[in-house]
Amino acid sequence: MSEAGERMGSVRWAFRCGSWTPGRADWLFAARCVQPEEKDRIAKFVFARDAKSAMAGRLLLRSFVCEKMHIPWAHIRLERSPRGKPYLAAPLQASPDLGTQTWSFNISHQGDYAVLAAEKGMQVGVDIMKTSMPGSSTVTEFFRIMTRQFTPYEWRVIQSAGSEQQQLAMFYRHWALKESFIKAIGTGLGFNLQRLEFHLSSEALTQSRVLCQTRMHLDEEDEEDWLFEESLLDADHHVAVALGHSANPTSSLPPPTAFTLLTFNDLVAAASPLTEEDPAYWESFKMKAEAPLRQRDAQSRSL
Repeated sequence: MSEAGERMGSVRWAFRCGSWTPGRADWLFAARCVQPEEKDRIAKFVFARDAKSAMAGRLLLRSFVCEKMHIPWAHIRLERSPRGKPYLAAPLQASPDLGTQTWSFNISHQGDYAVLAAEKGMQVGVDIMKTSMPGSSTVTEFFRIMTRQFTPYEWRVIQSAGSEQQQLAMFYRHWALKESFIKAIGTGLGFNLQRLEFHLSSEALTQSRVLCQTRMHLDEEDEEDWLFEESLLDADHHVAVALGHSANPTSSLPPPTAFTLLTFNDLVAAASPLTEEDPAYWESFKMKAEAPLRQRDAQSRSL
């Protein structure tokens, strides 16, 4: 797997599951390479888009643990915290000299991508958001419904961004930043998002570089222990990575890491089957609609 764009102790991977159209062999092999309870959970998704995103997320996690933590695929046991954050439950006896206990990792999938961010020695959270028009309301009404999720300062920044599309992009940029922090600390639902206020970099966010000048205020105090990386996977997909409680000042960190786009073959390069093949799993998957009709219609109008 390519090491381009990765620094030591830092992993940023992305997989474009939106354009992934697995055939029978690939889907059944993928199903054999995740834990049985995850395979069953993925089967319950009504739409193929969601099943593919969830499958890609599990394969990203297992591939990372296998390649970077040097744990054989069949020995990996991933669990979820009560708030849904994935963690490595086994092997707990892994050798400390491999750095197993120092890695933090997180995944996110939304829109057309699944992403993974991992870091040694720092808390990490990642969130990806696709800029899309609200399905059942105007932008003005959508913002009104979401008023309590942002501070007055953030709303001024969002609503001064320009066109409705630019305002939505700024909205989702802020949302990804907030979610990345929530996921890093593992708090989940119930955290008052107005406690967080983001002050964005004055530099434009482009696909060609990763920005890390954005600052977070928590309860009106500047949080110097947190670093945020922002990037665009493409024109419509914002990614935010929250990195917390570094042993080193942020000024001494190496340049931020860009996301590496992986293929399905990359995801399963080190995989080994955990279960027998289940032909019915493919039959069930191929009967699923790709996405809700309303979303498919909206996408076709935007092409």
